[in-house]
Amino acid sequence: MKAFRCLLALLMATVVACGSDRPGTDAATSAPLGQTFESDVQLAKELSEAYWSRAFSAEGLTYRPVTAFTPYRGDDGPDCGGQPSVPNNAFYCPVGHFIAYDESWMRKLYEEMGDGSVYVIIPHELGHAVQVQLNNDFRLNVERELQADCYAGGTLGTLVEGGSLEAEPGDKDELLINLAAAGDPTDDWLRPDAHGTAEQRQAVFAKGYNEGTKAC
Repeated sequence: MKAFRCLLALLMATVVACGSDRPGTDAATSAPLGQTFESDVQLAKELSEAYWSRAFSAEGLTYRPVTAFTPYRGDDGPDCGGQPSVPNNAFYCPVGHFIAYDESWMRKLYEEMGDGSVYVIIPHELGHAVQVQLNNDFRLNVERELQADCYAGGTLGTLVEGGSLEAEPGDKDELLINLAAAGDPTDDWLRPDAHGTAEQRQAVFAKGYNEGTKAC
C-alpha cells in the first residue's frame, strides 16, 4: 500500500510556500503512515482534526472534535435530523456533530482508486464540521461543497509540508481520479445537491493545498 503521495502536480505549476502561515507544520509532529484501509481512515481523521485544533487555537478559538465517526454498510447508517443515511456516501451531520461513512463503498474506492480517496473524503467531511463551527454562510450548496474541497486541500498540504504525511510519486493520479469521479457532470450551480464539476473541485482543492485553508 502506497502512502499519500505528491498532490495534483498538473494543477500546481507554482507552489506557494506558506511556511509559518500554516499551523502545525513542525515535522516533529509526524505520525506513522497508514498501512491498511482501517488505519488510513483513522489516520486521516486524527491528523485532520489535529490540524484544525491547531488552526483554531492560532486564531484564539476552540475546535470541537466530532462526537462520533461512524462506519455503516448500505442503508443501515445513522439518521441525520430525521433524514436516513444512504448507501455509497459519507456525510457530516450538524445535528449531533458527527461523521458517518459507508464503509463498503469507501473500501471499494480505496482498493480501486488508491488510498488518496480516504485522504480526500474524510478531510472534506471534516471541512463541513469546520464550516458549522465558523458559522460560514452560503447561498448555494455548491459553494459549501467547493469550500470543503478547498479546506481538504489546505489540510493535506499542511500535513505533507509538516511531515505528517509523506508525498510520493503517483499521488497526483490518484487524487485527480478521485476528484474527477466525484465531480458533477454539468455546471449547474442551482441544483440543491450540486458539488461542482471535476475541474472546479480539482482547482479549489489545489488552491487550498498551495495556499492553505485561510485562502478558502
